[in-house]
Amino acid sequence: MADVRPGSTTSAAASASKAKNSNGFWVNLIIVLVCIVLGFVLFEFVLGSSSNFEDAEKKIPTSWMGNMYHAGYIVALLLAMLFITIVFVIERGITIIKAKGKFNGAELVRKVQYHLANKNIDAAIAECDKQAGSVGNVMKAGLKKYKEMTFNTELSTDQKVLSIKKELEEATALELPMLDKNLVFLSTITSSATLLGLIGTVIGMIKAFAAMGAAGAPDASQIAIGISEALWNTATGISTSFIAMIMYNFYTTLNDGIGFSIDEGGFTLTQSFAANYK
Repeated sequence: MADVRPGSTTSAAASASKAKNSNGFWVNLIIVLVCIVLGFVLFEFVLGSSSNFEDAEKKIPTSWMGNMYHAGYIVALLLAMLFITIVFVIERGITIIKAKGKFNGAELVRKVQYHLANKNIDAAIAECDKQAGSVGNVMKAGLKKYKEMTFNTELSTDQKVLSIKKELEEATALELPMLDKNLVFLSTITSSATLLGLIGTVIGMIKAFAAMGAAGAPDASQIAIGISEALWNTATGISTSFIAMIMYNFYTTLNDGIGFSIDEGGFTLTQSFAANYK
């Protein structure tokens, strides 16, 4: 019976995680749609404000915002991507800071090692509660199984170690995906924003040269204006892509550090049990 209870707890945690992921999908969808709407609102009412143009028909821009407006609706999509990037940079930052816990995962591993060397499992669990991060959550699950195995007289030492490993793996499988969640938005925008900006630039260049051909006589100043407007797409796309790329790499590095601490903690538990409860 002792083996059934932890399994059911893990199953319940997995079900709760699936429900949370389902809710997260709809929240993310709403965020993306709101950012798209904001992008078009900013494009029409801020960049397209009459104060940015000399005439009522908005043909002659007087500021960079007017030039940006003339670059077309792809700018609105790029602004939406920028808003999405900002939102998920903040969201991931809050989540990862929380996952790092109140103190370093490596420090938690050292404290747990000390308590396990003295066979004080409850003190080790208390340290995990104090850390209150992903490393603490995984190690706490492992320590509960660790404690359970110290009272088990039916299994061999190797079987007990395997049971602890399995519990650690299940806890890790529930914890780590939450760290990588939503990073896909940043990784996607890293490449797509640049490509969308280039598409906008190409379209702008086509329009500029088509207008020049229709006019019959080349006007260098008008060509320069047209190219300048088209390049706003590239500038906006590259800027958004740069922010997304930097933050994606930064958060991935932090997640790798947390994952390493989890692996180190799991190794510590199994080696400690094998040494202390032969």
